[in-house]
Amino acid sequence: MPRIVAIGDVHAEYGKLWQALRHAGAADASYLPTPALRSGRLRVVLLGDLVHPKTREAYTRLTGLEPYDARNPDHLARAAREQVRALNRIKHFVEHAGGFVVVLRGNHDQAALDHKFLLGNASGIEHAEFDPKRGGTPLPDTLAEWLGGLPKEFVIDGIHFAHVGPAPWLQEYDDMFYQSKEAKQWWFTHPDYLARAGYRFGVYGHTVMKKGIRVFEEHGFALVDALDLGQYLELVPLSDGIEWQIVQFTQSQDAG
Repeated sequence: MPRIVAIGDVHAEYGKLWQALRHAGAADASYLPTPALRSGRLRVVLLGDLVHPKTREAYTRLTGLEPYDARNPDHLARAAREQVRALNRIKHFVEHAGGFVVVLRGNHDQAALDHKFLLGNASGIEHAEFDPKRGGTPLPDTLAEWLGGLPKEFVIDGIHFAHVGPAPWLQEYDDMFYQSKEAKQWWFTHPDYLARAGYRFGVYGHTVMKKGIRVFEEHGFALVDALDLGQYLELVPLSDGIEWQIVQFTQSQDAG
């Protein structure tokens, strides 16, 4: 059975993303898929939110600007340029992986495309770098088309992957999504969603796991938004269940 590597929200932590992919045996030193990945012995699922750093410090690491100022057009341009460069590298990797890498479209990816909602992070920074109405630079057409074509959910061997959760309405990044607390709280208010949807296991991001990846064995799902902590989840689907392990990889300052 193939080994599946699930990586939580990227949020412009591109160096850590490539570290995870190399540690898992999916990417080589040249940012290209390994034979194990191209042959299908290994599969990778990225849970989305490729863009928008989580903190002011992360914006500084990305841009080299200290302090990063989201109101400065030059800073916005640098943040957009660095993310575009990294997204093109990810896109190239995916396109050469033989169909064995799935990237999901998160709500931050959607916001970077349509600018319907101005999102921010815990440091109070507004993510305006791709919004021309706020001084940002739109994503290049090729990247916008690629991001816009990414699925919001994926199923393999009865395992459901989505950015937020197993209920269909959790994949709609609309007004209700942002007005309701359910997108962040479904996993403890309605943990039965997965069983009701008929999946045998689920893997989700969106909710920051400050203490690392959590697997809720009783309800059959995992929350994996912990790439910034140097973690990803490995799964092996079996006929009688799912084998899983939380993998910790060594972190470095590689900017990717």
